Amino acid sequence: MNVIGLGLESSCDETAASVVKNGSEILSNIIFSQVSLHREYSGVVPEIASRAHLEVINGLIDTALAKAGVSFNDLNYIAATNRPGLVGSLLVGLQTAKAISFALDIPLIAVNHLEAHLYAAFLEGRQELRFPYIGLLASGGNTAVYEVKGIGDMECIGKTIDDAVGEAFDKVAKYLGLEYPGGPVIEKLALDAVKKEMLFPKILTAGGDTRFSYSGIKTAVVNYINANPSADKAEIVYAFQERALELLVRRVFAFARKRGIKRIVAAGGVAANGRLRALLSAAAAGEEIIAPPPALCADNGAMISGLAFHYYMRKEFDDLSVDVRSRVLERR
Repeated sequence: MNVIGLGLESSCDETAASVVKNGSEILSNIIFSQVSLHREYSGVVPEIASRAHLEVINGLIDTALAKAGVSFNDLNYIAATNRPGLVGSLLVGLQTAKAISFALDIPLIAVNHLEAHLYAAFLEGRQELRFPYIGLLASGGNTAVYEVKGIGDMECIGKTIDDAVGEAFDKVAKYLGLEYPGGPVIEKLALDAVKKEMLFPKILTAGGDTRFSYSGIKTAVVNYINANPSADKAEIVYAFQERALELLVRRVFAFARKRGIKRIVAAGGVAANGRLRALLSAAAAGEEIIAPPPALCADNGAMISGLAFHYYMRKEFDDLSVDVRSRVLERR
């Protein structure tokens, strides 16, 4: 028997709807990006984001169903992100999912956005879903490492104490007068660096430290630019990117080796960065490195629907009273 699920994602500034079969096969994956709406602000404006979600979500659902070749009556469950994220944005997706669940009398499954990002690596049968693994979540809103022991069983073992790594990329790009979002622009510009000097120190080098922090490197970049206004931007962003990504790599392997876990999954928007993938591969000494294709590193509905399949099979459903949460405070 095939199980068909519709997944909705609206935690930040992408509206997404996806139909997934049996938790892995993507039948459709439709995404509306709001980058053009937020570019002039060099960051996401919550009020603009939630309004844009509301305007496009119904059309995206229709498109996702049509592309998948299914109707509402073919759905076995409906899933939506309910944590963490911008509250107004989350409400649009979750309330839409509630309406569909009520109208069709099908199970509603509220999904942890962070767990779904890590699950994206296992869509389309690219990798066998096996536990445990060390999960690196790196994005504009989150930077953390988890020991993932099973579906719904994640232990946070390290996280940022200030900026997320993707947020630091955006802020450095803004200060240099580069386009938003900063990650792809910095990655591309860094390829033009010739000298490739390490202009900035390593971050949090004390042994045993499990934290991430990006406010210091961001300030170091700003101070360097102020002191060297004619410096080559390519050299600056190269040095910044190397230091920012080096901390991710150092931390994730330290956690994996301390816990004796050989499987590492990197996910989230920053995991699409080619330099990060190269550094992870180069640092591996017997560890298996897994990452979704770049298109599935960004927020998408396929990761929501795919993960929800496993909750559906365990009959772990949510009722219509389930609410949104800006943070993840507890397990499901």
